[in-house]
Amino acid sequence: MTAPARLLILGAGGQLGAELARRFAAESSGCPTPWSLTALSRAELNLADADALRTAIRHHAPQILINAAAYTAVDRAESERDQAFAANAVAPGILAEEMAQLGGWLLHYSTDYVFDGSGFLPWRESDPTGPLNVYGASKLAGEQAIAATSARHLIFRTSWVYAATGRNFLHTMLRLGRERDRLSIVADQIGAPTTAKALAAATVNLTLRLRDGFAPPSGLYHMSCAGETSWFGFAEAIFAAFSSHQPPPALTPIATTDYPTPARRPLNSRLDGSRLQRDLALRLPHWRDAFAEVAAALITTPAR
Repeated sequence: MTAPARLLILGAGGQLGAELARRFAAESSGCPTPWSLTALSRAELNLADADALRTAIRHHAPQILINAAAYTAVDRAESERDQAFAANAVAPGILAEEMAQLGGWLLHYSTDYVFDGSGFLPWRESDPTGPLNVYGASKLAGEQAIAATSARHLIFRTSWVYAATGRNFLHTMLRLGRERDRLSIVADQIGAPTTAKALAAATVNLTLRLRDGFAPPSGLYHMSCAGETSWFGFAEAIFAAFSSHQPPPALTPIATTDYPTPARRPLNSRLDGSRLQRDLALRLPHWRDAFAEVAAALITTPAR
């Protein structure tokens, strides 16, 4: 009998990591070639602890390591630069070094915030980067640290990630909509809201093929839902979907300059996913379709 493929997921307590762990566990059920799955949360393995990272990788010796863990507090990162870089830059490099020794695959998620947000065209993987904030700089440094090793790796830049659970824009809007009659929402930042479910589905599809011998070129790939909207447009979609469950507030579109934050945000977060489709045969659903699925699940079983 073929031995189970060893898979390690980091960040299992987050919205993406939890969805990945759930899907892989379901995939293993009844599978003729099951996974030997280990999913670790931040409480179980802190990315900032370099020694613990190396020890964990050597102990579990995964054939495929999926790093869904990160420091994601964008505004707080402006005053916690060391913490952001420890988790988002140093740790990915360590993971890649260890996976290079094991000869396995490292799958890692990055962000649209590595770009400066100029222009109106979707960003390609080959476009010059220029992060506007510490979070984006730390994620870019993580990409570079991985690429500097000999590890087989796939780095997925994604955008505006949310899920049916967790702290995210969807739940913030629903909460604020219950508390206020009027909301002002930024309308000049453009990107694609991307569900953890869509990201996880694509990752599982790819990981199954990696296990079975698929060997794509290492490097960067843009992985976000299709289509585009603004935060204002996303808010409109949210309140329209939940209008039968809570009265929608009046929404006012505003400019980024009217809503100052500690960290600057890029105006253009569009990502070109053509390389993902061409090289990896993956295409995520349109953001509206992915959102409709999450909204339907929340309406049927409200998150606590």
